[in-house]
Formats: sequence, C-alpha cells, structure tokens
Amino acid sequence: MLKIQKWKSKFLLVALGQAVSLLGSSGVQFALIWWLAEQTSSPMVLGMSGLVAFLPMTLFSPLAGIAADRYNRKYISIFSDMAMGLAALLYAALLFFFELPVWTVLIMLCVRGIGTTFQQPAIQSIIPQLVPADQLVRSNGWMQFMNSGSFLLGPVIGAALYAAFPMSIVLMSDVIGALLASLALAAVKIPKLEKAAVENESMRRQFQQGLEVFKADRKLFYVVIAEALCMFFYAPLSAFYPLMTSDYFKLSAMHGSAVEFAFAAGMMGSSLLFSSVIKVNRKIRTSFIGLFGIGIISAVCGLIPPVFSGWLFFVGVCAGLGAFGNVHSIPLVAYMQETIAPEKMGRAFSVLTLISSVTMPVGLLIASPIAEKVGVNFWFLAAGVCMSVITVLVLVCYAVNERKKNSKI
Repeated sequence: MLKIQKWKSKFLLVALGQAVSLLGSSGVQFALIWWLAEQTSSPMVLGMSGLVAFLPMTLFSPLAGIAADRYNRKYISIFSDMAMGLAALLYAALLFFFELPVWTVLIMLCVRGIGTTFQQPAIQSIIPQLVPADQLVRSNGWMQFMNSGSFLLGPVIGAALYAAFPMSIVLMSDVIGALLASLALAAVKIPKLEKAAVENESMRRQFQQGLEVFKADRKLFYVVIAEALCMFFYAPLSAFYPLMTSDYFKLSAMHGSAVEFAFAAGMMGSSLLFSSVIKVNRKIRTSFIGLFGIGIISAVCGLIPPVFSGWLFFVGVCAGLGAFGNVHSIPLVAYMQETIAPEKMGRAFSVLTLISSVTMPVGLLIASPIAEKVGVNFWFLAAGVCMSVITVLVLVCYAVNERKKNSKI
C-alpha cells in the first residue's frame, strides 16, 4: 500500500507541475496568436506562426529523443522549461522598453517550439519510470485531464490578461509556470535508468533504433502513418482557429477564448473518462477511431454558416474535436509506453514527433495561401474530409496486409 501511494504521489507532483506550466504557456500562446490575428487578419501570417512553432520539431526531434535516452531526462525537462521561461522574461523586458515589430513574435514562438521539442520526449519517457505498466492508460488519462484543465483555463486567462494588461505583463504567467513546474520535477526522485549500452552507440545508430521500433510493430507503424498524413491537413487548423472567430464569425478575443475553452472542456471530459471509467483493451483501434472522429468534426466545422448561432454550434463541435483528440492520443501513448523498451522510449517518442512534424510545415505552407483566397472555413471542410478518408484507407490497408500475412502462415 505504501509503495502504491509513493508512485502515485510522485506522478501527481510531476503531472501537476506540468499542468501549471502548461496553464501559463497556453495563456501566453493564446494572447500572442490573438495579437497576431488582430494586427494582421492574415491566414498567411497565422500560418507562418504555426510554421515557426512546428519547424523546431522537424529539425530537433531526433536529437531530443536521443538526448532523452542518453542523458538525465529530469534535467532535460527542467532545463527546457526554464529556457522557455527565461525567453519569455527577456521578451517581456524588451516589450516593456521598446515597440517591437510583429515578426519578433515569430522568433518567440520558434524558441518555445525548440523548448517543447526537447521537453516532450523527456516527460513522456519519465512517466513509465514512475508508473506501473498496468496503470499507464489511467495515469495518462489523469495527466491529460490536468493538462486539459490548463488548456481550458489558459485561453480564458490569456484573453483576460490581454484585455487588461500590455503583452509584457501577460508573458510573466509563462515565467511563473515554468518555475513552478521545474521546482515540482526537481522535488521528485526519478528511478535510475540503465544506460551503459546506449552511451556506447553512435547517435545515428540510436536514431535508427528509434525507427526500427515502428518497423517492428506493424500496428504502431500503420497508426503513425495515418497520423502523419492527417497532420498535413490538421496542423493548419490550430493556426487558423483565431481567424474562424475574428474574421469568419466577426467576434472578439473573449469569444475566441470561449472556443478554446470548449475544445479544452472536450479534452478534459474524455481524459476523465479514460482515467476513471473507460478501460481500453484495443488501444490501436481506439486511436484510429479518434483520428476518424477528428476528421468528421473538422468537416462539420467548415459547413457552419457565419452567424452567431453558427458560432454557438462551432463552440459545441469544438468540444467534440478536443474529445476525439484524446481518443486518438491517450491510447497511442499508453501503447508505446507499454510495448517499447525503456532505454529506447525517448528516441521512439521523438521519431513519432518527427514523423508528424515533418508534414506540419508542408501543410501550413500549402494551406495558408489557399485559406487566404477562399477562407479558413473551406480548409476546415477540405481537411476534415481528407482526414476521414485517409484514416479509413490506412485501416483497410492494414487489415488487408494482416489477412494476407495470416493466410501465408
């Protein structure tokens, strides 16, 4: 009993720290993106903001995963969080004394992207070191529940701070969140991971081993391919969210925060179900269902008329979008944490990030000029249809290949 309480208290402290950090980050992120939307009203600029935020994942994911397996994951996470907090502090000081041009926000978003790229595989790899294997789905559900709470409150706090204070003050919430998360993680003793074999291998070989994890597991391979292809269409939607409210529905920042609130509420509701009620036996199949649901709801968003009652419906379906995001991600992360060797966990998660993030910049580069000409609502519709079709086709390909393989045995 004492042992159970020990791992639970460690996990909760880490998860709460990350949720607090995310609360500050999501508030600042919302304020920065909304400021860009108000200043430019341009899908091209919003697409560029998403591009600079995602590009570090493409460039640094292999290095981040190898670092998480080779070096101390706890220190990597703390350093990444504090680096993002210090960047926010520096930018806040510059904004306080100078009038900075719009493009400086893109630099800030890029720095945050680099920090997140190194932090995510480290944190995702720490969790199975703290949590028993049979509790990973529930633990990931609780962690996502707390993170969803941060996503829920972050945009509301960001919108309120944005309306009341200059951006230099808004940025301080990111600094406070990073500091509290780092202190929480520093207070937890992480079990030591055996790394002798890893340290004797070249970085190239370690990255190849990360790829081999997906080659060896066909179920995982197919769902990751589906996710990567869907990210090409889905990634621009996150960048275009503010424009749906400000330009398509012609509403304010507070209305925009309500959309983010609904999305996070959907995430929180599904996270709570995963952590308490739902027991997932077929994790990969559930992950596919989540991807398909994201596609269907995205298509529905693109069909909503630009009236206030339409915006209310948009808020409701965004809650569904957040819920299906967790239906896809929570079982997938738990499956990887259960099946992948601990010493390869960091690089496997970084390869997952890399595979998805490579398609993100390409999607943003193509989607931004299209949305500029025909409207962001059209991209929601087109992206949703394409994601739904891709998910079904990949699932069919997997089923056909499995049938062929079984018939040969």
